[in-house]
Amino acid sequence: MDEKTRELRDIFVDVTDGETVTERQEEGHGSLATDAEIDERLRDVVSAMHERLDFRTDLDDDALVRLVRGFYAGQDDAELANTLDVDEATVTEARRDLHLVQPDVADAPLDLDALRRAIETGDPDTADLADSLDSDAATVRDYRDVARVQTEIQSVNDHYRAEFETVLQDRDLAERLTTAAREDGLEEATEGQETNTNL
Repeated sequence: MDEKTRELRDIFVDVTDGETVTERQEEGHGSLATDAEIDERLRDVVSAMHERLDFRTDLDDDALVRLVRGFYAGQDDAELANTLDVDEATVTEARRDLHLVQPDVADAPLDLDALRRAIETGDPDTADLADSLDSDAATVRDYRDVARVQTEIQSVNDHYRAEFETVLQDRDLAERLTTAAREDGLEEATEGQETNTNL
């Protein structure tokens, strides 16, 4: 046992009041979730949404989990369509089924609040709405769907999107902790050592 290892062992013994470094090491597996566990938790959320809400696409839960993962990894609809081997329109619809409307709201080419108010006060004709919103019929039809999803999100207090984010934040935290532990361990292990590598 070299001096550095001896120092680390002494610190461990002081902190843990234990004499054996490997004491009961095999019993605790920690609480950081694996990728499979993260997928399972996401699948539970997707399944709960399927039971309560009307989905407009027929993508299975595994594909929807991959969509959620890709969406939060920063993929747009075209990239997600390529990943899932489906057309972009299907991805857009499935993303909205999952209450992931952030891109639609951020890039809305019309006044969504005005559209929502018009819908809430009646069922106006699409052409009339397009005129009043200085838009076109196709855009109004598309954003009627966004408005519908926003209303649905409000009705469940944005519960499902919050669940997705909680699960994925747990994964991000686990990755950060693992990376930090690996880097700290490497830094401690190499502290004070000289390297003489000739390539």
